Amino acid sequence: MVRELIVLDTHALLWWALDPEQLSVRAGATLREMEQAGGYASSISMWELGIKVKRRKLTLPMTVEEFARRIERGGVVEVVPVDTDVWLRSLSLDWKHRDPADRVVVATALIKKVPVLSKDRAIRACREVATVW
Repeated sequence: MVRELIVLDTHALLWWALDPEQLSVRAGATLREMEQAGGYASSISMWELGIKVKRRKLTLPMTVEEFARRIERGGVVEVVPVDTDVWLRSLSLDWKHRDPADRVVVATALIKKVPVLSKDRAIRACREVATVW
């Protein structure tokens, strides 16, 4: 049985799917491994992308709904629902960072027992979770 490698932060998911040139060398190598072993993304990432599109801070070549369905159908990344366990774990983080989406991504990684793939310095500064970039 192959185990999943990582949880992708929202920007890492977007760049993996649509703009891989934005990835670091190490992130790219990790994502190539993930394409064989599988990975996770929090469903809050789809919400976060949708918010950025609505606020005109992001343009996608498709709707957020189409993007989400393509990720789900692709079979590489499992989109993990934000359930009560994830919300509760996000509340128990010993981390001063207030962004709920980042807290949910970190909580998801902790529950799945895998690192987070993220360029975000705030996430990489969280001492409770391993990170890759």
